[in-house]
Amino acid sequence: MSSQAVKLRVDDNYVVMDNGILEVYLSKKGGFISAIQYNGVDNLLEVLNEAHDRGYWDIVWNEADSTGTTGIYERVVGTSYKVIVQNDEQLEISFTKTWDRSSMEEKQSPLNIDIRYVMLRNSCGLYCYSIFEHRKEWPAFNVPQIRMVFKLRKEKFNYMAIADNKQRLMPVPDDRLPTRGRTLVPPEAVLLVDPIEPHFKGEVDDKYQYSSNNKDIKVHGWISSKSETNPAMGFWVIIPTNEFQSGGPLKQNLTSHVGPISLAMFLSSHYAGEDVVMRVQRNESWKKVFGPIFIYLNTSSENQVQPSLWKDAKDQMSKEVQSWPYDFPASGDFHKSHQRGSVYGTLKVQDRFISDHQILAEGAYIGLAPPGEPGSWQTECKGYQFWTQTNKRGFFSINNIHSGNYNLYAWIPGFIGDYCNNVVLTIKPGNKVNVGEIVYEAPRNGPTLWEIGIPDRTAAEFYVPDPNPNYINTLYLNHPDRFRQHGLWERYADLYPNEDLIYTVGHSDYTKHWFFAHVTRKRDDGTYHGTTWQIKFKLHNVQKNGTYKLRLALAAVNFSQLQVRVNNPKEDPPMFTSGLIGKDNAIARHGIHGLYRLYNIDVSSHLLVKDDNIIYLTQTIANGPFQGIMYDYIRLEAPPSHK
Repeated sequence: MSSQAVKLRVDDNYVVMDNGILEVYLSKKGGFISAIQYNGVDNLLEVLNEAHDRGYWDIVWNEADSTGTTGIYERVVGTSYKVIVQNDEQLEISFTKTWDRSSMEEKQSPLNIDIRYVMLRNSCGLYCYSIFEHRKEWPAFNVPQIRMVFKLRKEKFNYMAIADNKQRLMPVPDDRLPTRGRTLVPPEAVLLVDPIEPHFKGEVDDKYQYSSNNKDIKVHGWISSKSETNPAMGFWVIIPTNEFQSGGPLKQNLTSHVGPISLAMFLSSHYAGEDVVMRVQRNESWKKVFGPIFIYLNTSSENQVQPSLWKDAKDQMSKEVQSWPYDFPASGDFHKSHQRGSVYGTLKVQDRFISDHQILAEGAYIGLAPPGEPGSWQTECKGYQFWTQTNKRGFFSINNIHSGNYNLYAWIPGFIGDYCNNVVLTIKPGNKVNVGEIVYEAPRNGPTLWEIGIPDRTAAEFYVPDPNPNYINTLYLNHPDRFRQHGLWERYADLYPNEDLIYTVGHSDYTKHWFFAHVTRKRDDGTYHGTTWQIKFKLHNVQKNGTYKLRLALAAVNFSQLQVRVNNPKEDPPMFTSGLIGKDNAIARHGIHGLYRLYNIDVSSHLLVKDDNIIYLTQTIANGPFQGIMYDYIRLEAPPSHK
């Protein structure tokens, strides 16, 4: 470990940060990370790319009247730089992009962006953060994506690690070219037909197979191959908190993928669609700090280099998490520890048909997000969010909260619905807010007659078929995330070529007989058709003039319309219709959940009969393979007088 003071060098083309362990070259024109020198290697980033295409921030945006999740791609260009901090212990450099009316002609987003790079003495890495600002008088606009991108040298980095059980040797970009691979549907997926390394032949590569939930994206990256002259090296993206990421802890985002590429996703529409596109209005002031994240480098000469470097990266991640919020960022917009507050209390659940007493909410997700409706944290993307999980006694403590106004939100595995307090909590520096004992009254009208699934906001417990052997990713064979395999949606028609799924309460097992996604069926003529699933169940008696309640909790929906009928498959209009809902695209992108939705449907007793009944669930929209629904949990409740 070097004890050299942090040094700054500036030449005609680069601003160079050097602490004796690594040197980082920042382009004077743009603020791009053009080179990272470490461990005797002149550049860990891809030297075959242009200097501006190695390490950078980018944004996708569009004008306010636009729709969808695509738009104008803009690589953030810092037009001027400034040394913010320079001493033996720390160096902080700022590159700024400023907006004015003339920028409209250049198709630049109406934002001031201040990109910061921080190097510390004896630190094996680089801290990166930015401040985005929209001023009140500027035009309205939409933002589907904000991220940071690192493109590494493909001849060096070949082993990717994103979790303890998600690590593997990876193909190279050339394997995805038309001369070596065959593009599938969706086009991000490529079948490796003639890869450079033959052992990859027959596999599918798709960047979305390596997505994770925000709460689980803390460290990911790449390991280089070891040689007699060069020890193996690791390049890691460490995200010490997800407070600045959009969509809360369950929002899924990309991590690392073939390139080799590593990403830090701050805002994206993946697995949620247009609902999480940030919409900044005219006459709206907005400012947010993204990061800091930490780019960590390590090296190993051990025989088992991958486990060694991965463990070290996880240890460093833990140190970064413990150090949050950092005390060194110089921007006044980044809140230090003394500028933050905390909230603590105890969460309980009331469900009188499970227990006459309030239930301790063990393992609940509870957090602060900007004021809104129950569940609005899923699509919130302008402010900050702060989450934790309750302990066995339902106790929680949420620390290091930005000053500001929030609602308290929660959801509890094992129970449907969302908790939201009806009082705005104002957090001030140093505040310790005790909310006491709070009680979530779970949706409930009457006793459970039957249920399908587990209320956990995913479809992971349902039947996920084996993949087509012609389209596999070997990482996910016999893996808990087997749903990440390509083409599983097509397996429905293989299993149900002529008739749709029928689930019989009391006989069927949802882990074996409930397909994980309610998808369309492709016919032999190439057309797609909607599908109708049946739930068969018996009632020993029907309460006259009573109202039963059907709870439909959805884990993901993509361009679908759900219709519900009882005992009459041709009922018109249906008893319930959702209308066109969802743009999660979780089926195509190998996710097992997207945005959570809960429908509470009244079922009149006159629709039911003694003994045999059938509920028909029809997904009507069928223009392609990726329209469909993932159910989280389904429950039928008797009228309350059955208690």
